[in-house]
Amino acid sequence: MRSHHTQDDSLCWRASTQALRYSDLIEASGLRKRFGEVEAVRGVDLSLKKAETFGLLGPNGAGKSTTIHMLVGALSPDAGRVTIGGGDVRDPSVRRQIGIAPQELAIYNELSAQENLAFFARIYGLRGEQLAERVDWGLRFAGLTDRAKDRVGTYSGGMKRRLNLACAAVHRPTVLLCDEPTVGVDPQSRNHIFESIEALKDEGCTLLYTTHYMEEAERLCDRVAIMDHGEILAVGAVQDLIDEYGGLARVRAELATVPEDVSILPGPLEGSTFSVETQHPFDVIAELGQLPITMTEMHLQQPDLERVFLQLTGRNLRD
Repeated sequence: MRSHHTQDDSLCWRASTQALRYSDLIEASGLRKRFGEVEAVRGVDLSLKKAETFGLLGPNGAGKSTTIHMLVGALSPDAGRVTIGGGDVRDPSVRRQIGIAPQELAIYNELSAQENLAFFARIYGLRGEQLAERVDWGLRFAGLTDRAKDRVGTYSGGMKRRLNLACAAVHRPTVLLCDEPTVGVDPQSRNHIFESIEALKDEGCTLLYTTHYMEEAERLCDRVAIMDHGEILAVGAVQDLIDEYGGLARVRAELATVPEDVSILPGPLEGSTFSVETQHPFDVIAELGQLPITMTEMHLQQPDLERVFLQLTGRNLRD
């Protein structure tokens, strides 16, 4: 991602974040929100460190969107408080430090990429040379320099997603919300967005990331919180959550023929399929390799964040 930013860009970003009064972290304590009879959020406490990517994960109806709206000041909680570096998120001077890249694209199809970036930069008070510099930065950041003056309505879905993120970051926010930023994009644009998010973090931005793709959270997030029924079920580093909730690895092998003495196998056999859960999968694989058997297939399934998610939230379908 270094190719999207000059050294001057990085230095300017760092100087800007250091100069801001509220640049340390996000604190949310005791957040509650009710809609009629439904208590959507039930006493949520969260803390986001400076320059980390924090994933907020949950099934549909978990209260995730309501929590996010309160974290960025778009919705007032019935109880509790959100601060950024000690300042209340409802303070306009604090809210100006937030950038939002929503799942529903917040860009104008009738304008060009250059015009979109200039429009959003002006909203945050950028003018003159600073405005021009940030628009140029946004075009490079989105990989759209060669399409800068083309109407956005002619762009592909991936190009629009990249521009959506650039418009959210054009004013150098201290905190950036990325809500499902890779929905419906091609692999190249998806990788570009990943690299862009990693570059923003390297430059001092704190990112709040939501996704339904667990592999994205595993790659990008320093920590994740898993939420359901309006409550935080678990929060921590990805590997720590996998270690605590992911369960055991599974080794499965298809045997060409069933041995006469199945007791030689380091686990149970069902038909011609050997399958065992274990803390030491490579020991099991090594033991199988030394036995007088022929295997047609071998599979190793390690615990991952998706298994943690399903373990904590269940496997029932959600509307």
